[in-house]
Amino acid sequence: MDSIVIHGGNRLNGQIEVSGAKNSAIKLMAASILTDQPLLLTNMPRLADTRFLGQLLQQFGVEVTERNGADGQETLFHAPKLTSTFAPYDLVRQMRASFNVLGPLLARSGEAKVSLPGGCTIGARPVDLHLMALTAMGAEIELEEGYVSAHAPKGLQGAEIEFPFVSVGATEHALLAAVLANGTTVLKRAAREPEIGDLARCLIAMGAKIEGLDTDVLTITGVSSLNGTTWSVIPDRIEMGSYALAAAMAGGEVRLTKGRADLITALTDKMIEAGVEIEPTADGVIVRRDPAQRLKAVNVTTEIYPGFATDLQAQFMALMTTAEGTSVIHENIFENRFMHAPELARLGADISVHAGEAHVRGVEKLHGAPVMATDLRASISLVMAGLLAEGETTVGRVYHLDRGFERMEEKLGACGADVRRVKGGADEH
Repeated sequence: MDSIVIHGGNRLNGQIEVSGAKNSAIKLMAASILTDQPLLLTNMPRLADTRFLGQLLQQFGVEVTERNGADGQETLFHAPKLTSTFAPYDLVRQMRASFNVLGPLLARSGEAKVSLPGGCTIGARPVDLHLMALTAMGAEIELEEGYVSAHAPKGLQGAEIEFPFVSVGATEHALLAAVLANGTTVLKRAAREPEIGDLARCLIAMGAKIEGLDTDVLTITGVSSLNGTTWSVIPDRIEMGSYALAAAMAGGEVRLTKGRADLITALTDKMIEAGVEIEPTADGVIVRRDPAQRLKAVNVTTEIYPGFATDLQAQFMALMTTAEGTSVIHENIFENRFMHAPELARLGADISVHAGEAHVRGVEKLHGAPVMATDLRASISLVMAGLLAEGETTVGRVYHLDRGFERMEEKLGACGADVRRVKGGADEH
C-alpha cells in the first residue's frame, strides 16, 4: 500500500495550478447518461474517483475516452444506447457519489437497479432523501438485498419537493432526474454549492430548462431529450483551499492559478484573521506568510455553502496546531469527522474533541512521526502537518488522498516541499 513521506521544514515558493473540481466532475459525468449525443468535459481531473465512475458508466454502455486537449485533460462521454441499467455493488461501493447514476438511468430508461453505497467513515450519509425525491417524481422503488430497484414505466413526473434539510447529493440527484421528467419540478431548500451551479449550467447547455440558479429554490421544466455539449469543469475549491492552507502552514509565497478566489472566501477570511496574507488575482490567489511570525488562533464553524466548508475543516485544524492560543472548531455537517485529530496528536498537536467540537491548543512545533489517513480530507491535513513538522513524517493509506488530489507530490515538490511517494514499500524514486 502506498505511503507519502515528508521531510518538514522547507518553505513553499512557486506556483500551483488548481485542477478541475472532483465534486463537480463526477456529477457532470453522470449527466452523460441523459443523452445519446457526445458530452465533452474539459479541465477534467484524473483521480481515483473519476476513474471508478468511468468504469461504472462503461458498464451501462457509455463510451469513455480520455485525452489531452488544447486546454489540458478532457474526457469524451457518449452513450448512443444504454446496454445495461444495473450498477453492481463492487463498483458502487468504491465511491458513494456513484449512487447518483440511479436518477439519470431512471429518467432515460424508465428502470434501474443500483446498489446501495454502504457506510462511510465520516458518518452514515444515508440516501433516503435521494429516494424521497425520486418517489415524489413517480418512481416505484423497492429495496432488496442491498439494491434499489426503481421503475417509472410512464416516465418520471414533475413534482414539488421540499427537502427537510439541505443535502448536496440529494439536490444534485433530483436535478439530474428532473430534467427529463414530464412537467415541472420545484426543489425547495436546495443546496447552493458552486458544483451544483456548474451541473445546472452544463445541463442548460445540453438543452435543459432550469431556473433559480445559485438559490435554494430550483425550478426545472422537463424536456423530452437533451443534446450533447462541451463543458469546462469549474476549479476545485477544496484543492485550492488545501494548497492555500499548505502554503500558510509551511510559510513562503505560493501563487494558485486556474482557480477562483470567490469560491473560498469563507476560508480566506479566516486565514487573514489568523495572520496570513491573501492577495486575490484574476485566476486565483497569492498566499504569503513569514514563518517567523506565529499565527493567531481563530475559531471556525462548518456550514453549508457559502459558509466554511466541512471539506476544509481537517486542513484548517492542521494550520491551527501551531497557532498562538486556542482555536475552537465546530463541525456541523458530518459526524465522526475529527478522526484526523488523534493522528495530528501523534505529531505533537494538542487537541481535545468533545462530540462535534474540537479545541486546538497551539504548540510551538510539530515532530515527524508515522500517521494514518482516515479519509480524503484528513489525508491532506496530515501531509500539511508533515510540511511543518521537524524530521520525517510518513502518511499511510494514501489511497484516500488519490481520490481527490491530482499529482499532489508533484505540485508541492515544484514549490520546494520534500515530499515523495513510496510504492509497495519501496521508494519509487
